[in-house]
Amino acid sequence: MPKGYIIGHITVNKAEAYQEYIVRDTPIIESYGGRPLVRGGVSEEPEGPQFARHVIFEFDDFAQAKALYNDPEYQKAAQIRRDNASSMIVLVEGV
Repeated sequence: MPKGYIIGHITVNKAEAYQEYIVRDTPIIESYGGRPLVRGGVSEEPEGPQFARHVIFEFDDFAQAKALYNDPEYQKAAQIRRDNASSMIVLVEGV
């Protein structure tokens, strides 16, 4: 069965407030079996919109990635991200 991924491209505007998102989202992601493959680090963006931070979480399947994203508790945490950063989030079925 193909794995599922959540990919986030993020530019944090209010770093101190954004930390609350990380504190709250991490245990929720882990409860759905999400594993970080990329969480920050050096990056280059030769094409497209520029974001300062990139994350990739791997899940056992696409359904788990989608369920995590739609979880009401995750959405409460995600609002903190939306309020304190510019972001693009993508759910992807992969290999």
